[in-house]
Amino acid sequence: MKTVTPTQLRENIYRYLDEVLETGIPLEISKGGRKLQIVPVDRIDKLKNLVHRPEVITGNPDDLADIHWEQEVNLDLP
Repeated sequence: MKTVTPTQLRENIYRYLDEVLETGIPLEISKGGRKLQIVPVDRIDKLKNLVHRPEVITGNPDDLADIHWEQEVNLDLP
């Protein structure tokens, strides 16, 4: 969560409001040791902000379910 002062909020209020509406992340305002928040009323679907990256998995994604890591990972922890 981003924290700003009242002066910063006054200088950039429209940018901060747009940012809260786009991301759904509340904005915190710190004034005299006390805090306020600007929070969107409607919940934002955070998955909507994900970027599709088809090149990340090469091959068949269904093959990932059959990978066995026992030979690669040492699970004997002290």
